[in-house]
Amino acid sequence: MAEVEEPIIATGEEEEVVEGVEEEGLLGAEEEDDYVAAEAGPDIKLFGKWSFNEIEIRDISLEDYIACKTDHAVYLPHTSGRYQMKRFRKASCPIVERLACCLMKKGRNSGKKMMAVRIIQHTLEIIHLLTDQNPIQIVVDAIINSGPREDSTRVGGAGVVRRQAVDMSPFRRVNYALYLLATGAREASFRNLKTMAECLAEELINAARGSSNSYAIKKKDEIERVAKSNR
Repeated sequence: MAEVEEPIIATGEEEEVVEGVEEEGLLGAEEEDDYVAAEAGPDIKLFGKWSFNEIEIRDISLEDYIACKTDHAVYLPHTSGRYQMKRFRKASCPIVERLACCLMKKGRNSGKKMMAVRIIQHTLEIIHLLTDQNPIQIVVDAIINSGPREDSTRVGGAGVVRRQAVDMSPFRRVNYALYLLATGAREASFRNLKTMAECLAEELINAARGSSNSYAIKKKDEIERVAKSNR
């Protein structure tokens, strides 16, 4: 006659140990999930459409001065930050917001930031329709291509003045690029049937491609040519 194995009955202590191990495992998994979620963070999209995640800054020297990643991703280019209170603080201002601020030039446009934000929104829509790319990437590429790398300054005094070529800092390159892009769009739209958004979109696309049709690229080449002659 075959022997029948008796069922093993777990004691109270063993059951408690098993339950404790299961609870610890569940808690550990929950903590790990929370950590991963916190690390990834929400996918913030500009105007609810354009993601900052895949933006690539192709010039390593400008990475610290073009704010478009991680903490600098915003839903709207209107953070109301006090970026002028301290030197270099505006480097942490989202780059699209800096472009919007550059559009508020000439007295009649001073302070009209909502108008500037609306122009930026229409511009990004037009860029996406024309290029089928993320418009934030086009803006970043345009800024990288439009900043002069060399400039000339006045050296000497007492009537003997000559121009000397100097390197331009990365921060000034970004500032100058924004100024040139905004100026080119403003001049193109003045006394023209084209809207400001259309002119700005055209300027940014041409600058991102490095085309000489762009006002910013032409001025950059001119500045670098003058600097080269004054070395």
